Amino acid sequence: MKDTRPEIGPKPATLEVATFAAGCFWGVESTFRETPGVWRTTVGYSGGHTKNPTYKDVCTDQTGHAEAVQVEYDPTKVKYDDLVQIFWDNHNPTTLNRQGPDYGSQYRSVIFYHNDEQKRAAEESKQKLAQSGNGKIRS
Repeated sequence: MKDTRPEIGPKPATLEVATFAAGCFWGVESTFRETPGVWRTTVGYSGGHTKNPTYKDVCTDQTGHAEAVQVEYDPTKVKYDDLVQIFWDNHNPTTLNRQGPDYGSQYRSVIFYHNDEQKRAAEESKQKLAQSGNGKIRS
């Protein structure tokens, strides 16, 4: 993954990591980078089976990767649940393998969780959104 935000001040001891895929990583990264409490964002490819794929590799739909943003955040300033809400609010999870003009499996909507608490929060938020009637959420 490519770090796209220089560290600001000393690295907080309380940083946690969250990873989201919601279309082209540059737009997703920009949204999270501007979120108060986010210390650094890193873009790259997640969820696939090919080691160190290139953009050209990922575009073949054969690597299994999604364009993703890893978010390092200070949980004393922004909660994981808030980051998940930003994820849902800033893309359309009802379009399979597509966001805006970009299409392909690398543009799918995914929350990559790093621990059991993130998994629980992500699954609960997905269920809540699906029950809201705001469209069919893809698995």
